Amino acid sequence: MIARRELLLLAALAAAGPALAAPRPVVTILGDSITAGFGLPAAQAFPARLQEDLTRAGAQVLIRAAGVSGDTTAGGLARVDFSVQPDTTICLVALGGNDLLQGVDPKVTRANLEAIITRLTRRHIRVILAGLKPPPAIGRSYAREFTALYANLARTHHLTLYPDLLAGVGPGLRQRDGLHPNAQGAQVIATGLAPVITTALKGSKSKSWSIS
Repeated sequence: MIARRELLLLAALAAAGPALAAPRPVVTILGDSITAGFGLPAAQAFPARLQEDLTRAGAQVLIRAAGVSGDTTAGGLARVDFSVQPDTTICLVALGGNDLLQGVDPKVTRANLEAIITRLTRRHIRVILAGLKPPPAIGRSYAREFTALYANLARTHHLTLYPDLLAGVGPGLRQRDGLHPNAQGAQVIATGLAPVITTALKGSKSKSWSIS
């Protein structure tokens, strides 16, 4: 027969079932001011909107924003080991905008991103790479090389690629600086990323997302 103490223990474990359930997978977004929600309340930044969209869709996931305004890929590389915590399942790397604004050599940007990817994969953290498309004012040669580095990295490391973090965020969806999304623009980013995160959580193979 089962002793009374064992019965009590089993009852306690059954009552605590939800608390003992496996923790939600964590998706960390390693980014710059767009991830940090520059100019917006935290609840209106795209990571918070992404969390809302995924929760509404029934996805059991925790979105953790690790954005620092002004961060370049070099800054992201310097802090990746402590900004992306050990419980992270997937890291969305959304860096490069400030490299673009500062005219950093695309080869340097690529090297920094590759080092970030390497560090994360060595920690068994899956990586999604978010690219950026330079504005028309940028020189064609520079723009072409900058745009290509994301696709090349994704191909080399077999990563899921989201080609343009700001896809669909036109002038009317940006703040007065013309760079950062407003609340509506942040929602557009979240809506675009939600299926990418959902697919990655299901363990689907890497792909490049075409955003209309």
